[in-house]
Amino acid sequence: MKQEYRTTKTTVSLINYHFVFCPRYRRKVLVGKVGERFKQLVEEICRENDWIILAMEVMPDHCHLFLNCLPSDSPSDIMAKVKGVTSRRLREEFQHLSHLQSLWTRSFFVSTAGNVSSEIIKRYVESQKKRG
Repeated sequence: MKQEYRTTKTTVSLINYHFVFCPRYRRKVLVGKVGERFKQLVEEICRENDWIILAMEVMPDHCHLFLNCLPSDSPSDIMAKVKGVTSRRLREEFQHLSHLQSLWTRSFFVSTAGNVSSEIIKRYVESQKKRG
């Protein structure tokens, strides 16, 4: 999966985040129309925020989201937007979810990923000492 670097006026970056997050109590709510609508909402949120979805898998009780983002987007801010908007909208649109105080747990998993491994970056940084 070859990625292009993203540029702004002041940065060149390649930042990919892998998120995993779950509904409260691992409830199996992301099925059928709820799961479909969740995917649509995530796509809208990402489009509005200039995040590129590299992969998304929605299971009944958790979601994997692999995003390419700009350096100005922190993982915490990304999750706050995704969870906040989807929780509110899904609870408004689906009666059987309306009684829930919140759809998501407060926790999430995040990992970074790029085109090269950590070992390659480490070797590159160490090789810089030997140059000129």
